[in-house]
Amino acid sequence: MKLNKNGMYLKNGIELAEAVSDEEARSFGLASKDDARRETMAYRILQAHNTSGDENKLKIRFDKITSHDITFVGIIQTARASGLEEFPLPYILTNCHNSLCAVGGTINEDDHMFGLSCAKRYGGIYVPPHQAVIHQFAREMLAGCGDMILGSDSHTRYGALGTMAVGEGGGELAKQLLKKTYDINMPGVVAVYLTGKPGRGVGPQDVALALIGETFANGFVKNKVMEFVGPGVKNLSMDFRIGVDVMTTETTCLSSIWTTDEKTEEFLEIHGRKEAYKELAPGALAYYDSVIELDLSTVKPMIAMPFHPSNTYTIADLKANLKDILNDVKERARVSLGDKVAFSLDDKIRDGGLYVDQGIIAGCAGGGFENICAAADILDSCDIGNDKFTLSVYPASMPVYMELIKNGKAEKLIEAGAVIKTAFCGPCFGAGDTPANNAFSIRHSTRNFPNREGSKLQNGQISSVALMDARSIAATAANKGILTGADEVDKEFVPPVYHFDPYIYNRRVYNGFGKADKSVEVQFGPNIKDWPEMPALTENLLVKVVSRIDDPVTTTDELIPSGETSSFRSNPIGLAEFTLSRKDPKYVGRAKEVAKAEKAREAGTDPKDAFSELSEAFELAKKSFALDLTNTGFGSTICAVKPGDGSAREQAASCQKVLGGWCNIAKEYATKRYRSNLINWGMLPFVYDGGELPFGNGDYLLLKGVSDALKNKRDTVECTVICNEKDTKTAVLKDYTLKLGELTDEERKIILAGCLINYYK
Repeated sequence: MKLNKNGMYLKNGIELAEAVSDEEARSFGLASKDDARRETMAYRILQAHNTSGDENKLKIRFDKITSHDITFVGIIQTARASGLEEFPLPYILTNCHNSLCAVGGTINEDDHMFGLSCAKRYGGIYVPPHQAVIHQFAREMLAGCGDMILGSDSHTRYGALGTMAVGEGGGELAKQLLKKTYDINMPGVVAVYLTGKPGRGVGPQDVALALIGETFANGFVKNKVMEFVGPGVKNLSMDFRIGVDVMTTETTCLSSIWTTDEKTEEFLEIHGRKEAYKELAPGALAYYDSVIELDLSTVKPMIAMPFHPSNTYTIADLKANLKDILNDVKERARVSLGDKVAFSLDDKIRDGGLYVDQGIIAGCAGGGFENICAAADILDSCDIGNDKFTLSVYPASMPVYMELIKNGKAEKLIEAGAVIKTAFCGPCFGAGDTPANNAFSIRHSTRNFPNREGSKLQNGQISSVALMDARSIAATAANKGILTGADEVDKEFVPPVYHFDPYIYNRRVYNGFGKADKSVEVQFGPNIKDWPEMPALTENLLVKVVSRIDDPVTTTDELIPSGETSSFRSNPIGLAEFTLSRKDPKYVGRAKEVAKAEKAREAGTDPKDAFSELSEAFELAKKSFALDLTNTGFGSTICAVKPGDGSAREQAASCQKVLGGWCNIAKEYATKRYRSNLINWGMLPFVYDGGELPFGNGDYLLLKGVSDALKNKRDTVECTVICNEKDTKTAVLKDYTLKLGELTDEERKIILAGCLINYYK
């Protein structure tokens, strides 16, 4: 793989060039490099959905939006509080995260009934539990060439089908429901130039992990669009393209798009939507900001070791350097887990090989038809044994499941000892097939962050996940749990033929778009709560640092745990109790103390009675600055190096706001979607670029003239460290400058109002 940081031209979709002469550019009908930039697929699709009239400052209206059952309640509640009357565009409510209804009493099914009643009242589309995971339904029934789809899940990626899809926090979907726009600068476009074809045993996850390993840490495609081009595209089946595409989220790109061809058309025709096809290709001469060149024939079976999809090795390299790599994983664990638990995989070494306790093929990445068929071929006439190793397979939709039954692949898997389950995202986010303590799981799913598989460090529980392709997982299963690459297995892969059964969805999916019925009452449950009242921003803020995180990257799973909290996503106050519970268990208590003082201030009573420590810090600040209780609000802040990698879940930000958070201070934000979530919940997304973060736990920071900075479109705010909780009697008065980064006019107004709901009210 070669990363070309400098811009390059692509001629006729085939030939890369570092430069072209003016004469050659004119031969393609172009006058400048800027003209060639406009010839990318990404540019054309974005501009077709742009309502601003400015090609650089985009205001996007999407064709469709989609959510699942741990996000759609909060989104609809936000939109309802902001004046929602009817869904103005197709809104698909899938139920694939809390679909087991296994914990929390009635609350999971209550969420589902809330969704169905809202689909009827506001005119939405409702996909019942176990029918399909969110992204498979979108591929089968929603995606169309040249379309744009916004989803409240970070893996909203349908570029292989010619749809530019973006995963964002719930606030951005609420804006679309309120007929507002998605506002971004025109992103950079990176060509992924594919040549060659994959070798035997290599699957889409192998190609995806190779890309992630090369691009995540260096930010090569961060917040940009990955555009897949080149002669190698035609050598990939649609399921293969989809499997690579969904994992582009882990590179931190904004979105993705692929050239389309007869295979794309065939896929859409199989699913009864041939009219959704049109040919997409860059213009005869297109300019890209940078280029990734990848010869598919060089990719080998890969593995992403704990605790990140970018911690990648070839399986062959891992086996050849097993002890060294396991030691590296142990060191990484110390950074992420600290001394909460002792973590090591050394006990998994058996006779020079690596023993695996569990295999999972699931979800939007692994549960595709071809992945499962290939796994069945490898396991034909084999068995997984009767030791610790287990294998579970989750087809991504009921139509895929039905075809696996009809073509005999399900029978092969069951005979081998695998368990086949219904469409469910749980193994991906820690709510299904949780391994035993100290167990090691290999999964064809999307993420392997710390705690992703259900560990509870505070209770001394730890297990870990490595990401692999379904083919190598099956090869490992055939070898009774000893790690094995699919290229080591002498098995024939039979190209499967897929027949889609539309009647499954026709009979079960409720399609009410354009048929809103206001006589239908929204059905609530006792766990579904409204968002609490949130105050507007004051002129100044006195905030206490209640958590400092020095990890190189902080995931959204660490900001708000995924699996165990999923049943509380419809209860903002209940969910907030879990904030940073695995990373910094003292955070919630510290934040609540500060919030008490702010509540007292809002009520016009003396904050000293609520939290004397903050009151003392405030009195110190008043000695040097013109402050009073009418112009200075109180709140908390988190300081982190690079927070927000991973999920689009808005709760990673909203929980902080519910607990009285007013800002984050970071070196940088891992993803645009996390920064957007902060803004939509009225939090200031500060960046400090002066080296190591200078603020520590317990520091009191005075942010002067914050609202004035927002109103007058300034990008910096002056910050003074007043004192530390250990010594609130003595002023420190150290000054720093914090940057807000670029904010749109609307984003500034949202923060000033206190949150998106307040702004739209």
